[in-house]
Amino acid sequence: MPWLDEPGTDRGVARLSRGAGLPARLPDLLGLAVRVPGDGSPVDLLLSTTGEGRVTRFVPVLRRDAAAVHSSIMGYRSDAGTVRLAAFPEVAHLPSEPRPLAREVAAHDGLCFTLAAAHGLGEWQPFARLALTAPSSPLDPDVRFDAVHNPPPGLVADGPMARFRAPAYARARAASR
Repeated sequence: MPWLDEPGTDRGVARLSRGAGLPARLPDLLGLAVRVPGDGSPVDLLLSTTGEGRVTRFVPVLRRDAAAVHSSIMGYRSDAGTVRLAAFPEVAHLPSEPRPLAREVAAHDGLCFTLAAAHGLGEWQPFARLALTAPSSPLDPDVRFDAVHNPPPGLVADGPMARFRAPAYARARAASR
Protein backbone atom coordinates (compact mmCIF):
# COMPACT_ATOMS: atom_id res chain seq x y z
CA MET A 1 0.00 0.00 0.00
CA PRO A 2 2.19 2.81 -1.29
CA TRP A 3 0.15 5.64 0.21
CA LEU A 4 0.57 4.19 3.69
CA ASP A 5 4.13 2.90 3.29
CA GLU A 6 6.05 5.48 1.28
CA PRO A 7 7.36 8.77 2.71
CA GLY A 8 5.92 11.98 1.40
CA THR A 9 4.26 15.27 2.23
CA ASP A 10 0.84 16.38 1.02
CA ARG A 11 -1.17 19.53 1.59
CA GLY A 12 -4.90 19.17 1.79
CA VAL A 13 -8.16 20.25 3.37
CA ALA A 14 -9.48 18.99 6.70
CA ARG A 15 -12.78 19.54 8.43
CA LEU A 16 -13.74 18.67 11.98
CA SER A 17 -17.50 18.57 12.42
CA ARG A 18 -20.35 17.65 14.70
CA GLY A 19 -22.34 14.85 13.02
CA ALA A 20 -25.83 15.78 14.15
CA GLY A 21 -25.07 19.47 14.69
CA LEU A 22 -26.25 19.36 18.29
CA PRO A 23 -25.40 22.25 20.65
CA ALA A 24 -21.81 22.15 22.01
CA ARG A 25 -23.02 21.35 25.54
CA LEU A 26 -24.36 18.00 24.25
CA PRO A 27 -22.23 15.10 23.05
CA ASP A 28 -22.34 14.35 19.33
CA LEU A 29 -20.74 11.93 16.89
CA LEU A 30 -17.74 13.99 15.78
CA GLY A 31 -16.13 13.69 12.39
CA LEU A 32 -12.74 14.37 10.87
CA ALA A 33 -12.70 14.58 7.08
CA VAL A 34 -9.43 14.91 5.19
CA ARG A 35 -8.82 15.41 1.47
CA VAL A 36 -5.35 15.26 -0.05
CA PRO A 37 -4.59 15.53 -3.75
CA GLY A 38 -3.88 12.26 -5.46
CA ASP A 39 -2.63 11.11 -8.84
CA GLY A 40 -5.72 11.71 -10.96
CA SER A 41 -8.25 11.87 -8.12
CA PRO A 42 -8.18 13.03 -4.51
CA VAL A 43 -7.85 10.80 -1.47
CA ASP A 44 -10.66 11.28 1.06
CA LEU A 45 -10.60 10.00 4.62
CA LEU A 46 -13.76 10.18 6.70
CA LEU A 47 -13.23 9.35 10.33
CA SER A 48 -15.69 9.40 13.25
CA THR A 49 -15.19 9.37 16.99
CA THR A 50 -14.85 5.78 18.20
CA GLY A 51 -13.07 3.76 20.80
CA GLU A 52 -9.46 2.80 20.08
CA GLY A 53 -9.43 -0.84 21.21
CA ARG A 54 -9.60 -3.95 19.04
CA VAL A 55 -13.40 -4.13 19.38
CA THR A 56 -14.34 -0.56 20.36
CA ARG A 57 -12.77 0.84 17.16
CA PHE A 58 -16.00 -0.33 15.48
CA VAL A 59 -18.23 1.52 17.97
CA PRO A 60 -19.21 5.16 17.35
CA VAL A 61 -18.78 7.24 20.51
CA LEU A 62 -20.60 10.50 21.20
CA ARG A 63 -18.17 13.19 22.40
CA ARG A 64 -18.07 16.88 23.30
CA ASP A 65 -14.29 17.15 22.96
CA ALA A 66 -12.70 16.65 19.51
CA ALA A 67 -9.41 15.48 21.11
CA ALA A 68 -10.62 11.91 20.66
CA VAL A 69 -9.77 8.90 18.54
CA HIS A 70 -11.37 9.16 15.11
CA SER A 71 -11.60 5.89 13.16
CA SER A 72 -12.76 4.98 9.67
CA ILE A 73 -15.20 2.33 11.03
CA MET A 74 -15.51 1.43 7.34
CA GLY A 75 -12.97 -1.15 6.29
CA TYR A 76 -10.71 -1.00 3.26
CA ARG A 77 -9.83 -4.15 1.33
CA SER A 78 -6.13 -4.59 0.60
CA ASP A 79 -3.81 -7.37 -0.54
CA ALA A 80 -2.94 -7.83 3.16
CA GLY A 81 -6.60 -8.07 4.29
CA THR A 82 -9.01 -5.54 5.78
CA VAL A 83 -7.45 -2.27 6.93
CA ARG A 84 -8.97 0.47 9.06
CA LEU A 85 -7.56 3.96 9.50
CA ALA A 86 -7.57 6.21 12.55
CA ALA A 87 -6.39 9.60 13.79
CA PHE A 88 -5.07 9.96 17.34
CA PRO A 89 -4.96 13.50 18.75
CA GLU A 90 -1.68 14.85 20.09
CA VAL A 91 -3.49 17.30 22.39
CA ALA A 92 -5.56 16.78 25.54
CA HIS A 93 -8.45 19.11 24.67
CA LEU A 94 -9.92 20.30 21.40
CA PRO A 95 -13.24 22.16 21.11
CA SER A 96 -15.75 20.66 18.70
CA GLU A 97 -17.46 23.90 17.68
CA PRO A 98 -16.01 25.40 14.44
CA ARG A 99 -15.12 28.93 15.58
CA PRO A 100 -13.55 27.97 18.95
CA LEU A 101 -11.71 25.17 17.13
CA ALA A 102 -10.31 27.62 14.54
CA ARG A 103 -9.18 29.94 17.38
CA GLU A 104 -7.50 27.00 19.15
CA VAL A 105 -5.65 25.97 15.99
CA ALA A 106 -4.50 29.56 15.39
CA ALA A 107 -3.43 30.02 19.05
CA HIS A 108 -1.24 26.91 18.96
CA ASP A 109 0.10 27.48 15.45
CA GLY A 110 -1.53 24.21 14.42
CA LEU A 111 -2.72 20.98 16.01
CA CYS A 112 -1.61 17.46 15.15
CA PHE A 113 -3.03 13.97 14.89
CA THR A 114 -1.07 10.76 14.38
CA LEU A 115 -2.60 8.74 11.53
CA ALA A 116 -2.49 4.97 11.99
CA ALA A 117 -3.66 1.83 10.21
CA ALA A 118 -4.68 -1.56 11.61
CA HIS A 119 -5.12 -4.88 9.82
CA GLY A 120 -8.25 -6.65 11.08
CA LEU A 121 -8.14 -6.61 14.88
CA GLY A 122 -4.38 -5.93 14.93
CA GLU A 123 -2.54 -3.13 16.67
CA TRP A 124 -2.62 0.40 15.30
CA GLN A 125 0.55 1.17 13.31
CA PRO A 126 1.37 4.87 12.84
CA PHE A 127 2.00 5.87 9.22
CA ALA A 128 1.67 9.68 9.08
CA ARG A 129 1.18 12.89 10.96
CA LEU A 130 -1.72 15.20 10.16
CA ALA A 131 -1.01 18.84 11.01
CA LEU A 132 -4.04 21.13 11.10
CA THR A 133 -3.15 24.75 10.44
CA ALA A 134 -5.18 27.94 10.64
CA PRO A 135 -7.82 28.15 7.90
CA SER A 136 -6.75 30.09 4.83
CA SER A 137 -10.31 30.28 3.49
CA PRO A 138 -13.83 30.36 4.96
CA LEU A 139 -14.42 27.82 7.73
CA ASP A 140 -16.81 25.70 5.70
CA PRO A 141 -15.44 25.37 2.17
CA ASP A 142 -17.73 23.68 -0.32
CA VAL A 143 -15.82 20.40 -0.41
CA ARG A 144 -17.69 17.13 -0.87
CA PHE A 145 -15.80 14.22 0.66
CA ASP A 146 -16.36 10.68 -0.64
CA ALA A 147 -14.35 7.97 1.12
CA VAL A 148 -15.96 5.20 -0.99
CA HIS A 149 -15.17 6.76 -4.38
CA ASN A 150 -11.81 8.31 -3.34
CA PRO A 151 -10.00 5.75 -1.15
CA PRO A 152 -6.24 5.80 -0.60
CA PRO A 153 -4.27 4.16 -3.46
CA GLY A 154 -4.09 0.38 -3.06
CA LEU A 155 -7.22 0.26 -0.88
CA VAL A 156 -10.85 -0.39 -1.81
CA ALA A 157 -13.73 0.68 0.43
CA ASP A 158 -15.36 -2.56 1.56
CA GLY A 159 -17.80 -4.07 3.99
CA PRO A 160 -21.22 -3.09 5.34
CA MET A 161 -20.32 0.56 6.00
CA ALA A 162 -19.07 1.03 2.42
CA ARG A 163 -22.30 -0.47 1.06
CA PHE A 164 -24.30 1.77 3.44
CA ARG A 165 -22.41 4.96 2.53
CA ALA A 166 -22.06 4.45 -1.24
CA PRO A 167 -25.64 5.51 -2.18
CA ALA A 168 -25.45 8.66 -0.02
CA TYR A 169 -22.16 9.68 -1.62
CA ALA A 170 -23.57 9.02 -5.10
CA ARG A 171 -26.58 11.26 -4.34
CA ALA A 172 -24.26 14.01 -3.04
CA ARG A 173 -22.12 13.80 -6.20
CA ALA A 174 -25.23 14.00 -8.41
CA ALA A 175 -26.62 16.96 -6.46
CA SER A 176 -23.35 18.92 -6.76
CA ARG A 177 -23.27 18.68 -10.57
